[in-house]
Amino acid sequence: MKTYELIGSAGCGSAIVEMALVLANVPHVLTDVPYLKPGPERDRLLHLNPLGQVPTLILPDGEVMTESAAMILHLNDLAPQAGLAPAPDKPERARFLNLLVRVVAAVYPTFTYGDDPAQWTTPGDAVDLLRERVHTRRAELWQELERQAGAPHMLGRRFSALDLYVTVMTHWRPGPSWFSAMCPALTAVAREAALEPNVARVLRRHFPPPTE
Repeated sequence: MKTYELIGSAGCGSAIVEMALVLANVPHVLTDVPYLKPGPERDRLLHLNPLGQVPTLILPDGEVMTESAAMILHLNDLAPQAGLAPAPDKPERARFLNLLVRVVAAVYPTFTYGDDPAQWTTPGDAVDLLRERVHTRRAELWQELERQAGAPHMLGRRFSALDLYVTVMTHWRPGPSWFSAMCPALTAVAREAALEPNVARVLRRHFPPPTE
């Protein structure tokens, strides 16, 4: 199998795809870039992905993928034995697809608008109002997903890439302490996925434990 290139940044959504690549045993190289910092690395990223976002995945034939959910489904096609997604004939398939799109289409955009609200509204109080409303909406979305979480995995007994999203994203705002208090089922899903040695290794690379 030829080699893929994953362009990403520490602590970002590229960690999810990196975990999937490792679990699927797909040969790959990692290119870590400070994706918001001007320079040749960002110039190359913008050439490949005009949105300038990570993850960006370059396939062996030069095809460029820019959406993490598409990458996950592609890797599942490539290595179905990794169990990243239920097979089309499995009863969990519809639920998996629905929750996958919910995460990437509803939760993910809250970071686009909440991380830098000044980019999306007028200066002044509107910035703080947008940030507050986005953070409130994100919490509502997570609590809805909490009600749909299975055990020990999002789909119940069956592992899937949904667990990778939860494992990584519970490290993002509003943070692990909030998730532990408000979304205990999602926290349990994240902890279960992190028991897998390859997932744990990628997680430590992106979210190193605090030093004493």
